[in-house]
Amino acid sequence: MLLSDRRFVLRGLALWGLGLAACGFTPAYGPTGQGSRLQDSILADAPANRDDFLLIQQFESRLGRGSDGPYALGYSYSISGASMAITAENVTARVNLVGRVSFVLRDRVTDAVLLRGSVDGFTGYSTTGSTTATEAASRDARARLAVLLADQMVIRLTAAAGNLPA
Repeated sequence: MLLSDRRFVLRGLALWGLGLAACGFTPAYGPTGQGSRLQDSILADAPANRDDFLLIQQFESRLGRGSDGPYALGYSYSISGASMAITAENVTARVNLVGRVSFVLRDRVTDAVLLRGSVDGFTGYSTTGSTTATEAASRDARARLAVLLADQMVIRLTAAAGNLPA
């Protein structure tokens, strides 16, 4: 078979790579990528609560803490819950958490707004266990939501990195 032939697969991958190079594609974090300029360059506002902390913790794990960087990140993080499954006894069995982060990237010297955006997402958890299990599931869902939203912010910032002043 053609697919089991290693040389055929390697040639196909090489041609695909040449096609990407010809269209101007460059990896965001490659040697000439624009995303690497964001590493350790953004200082986020201090978190006000646990949810904010989880969001900024993930954000800084991806881009680093830019305490001396040229950019400042302001954000507003909100979470709302919605009952998704209700039993015949009118007891909620599943909760969805919907999160939204509105963010503003500013120049730290001039305070000029460089980028404004928002990201949103959702996650859920079951409430059918004990009170302790439900509380643990809720905390875990909030942590997963923070990771999801922080990663989306990083993707947005990385995509816009080429348009930011150096």
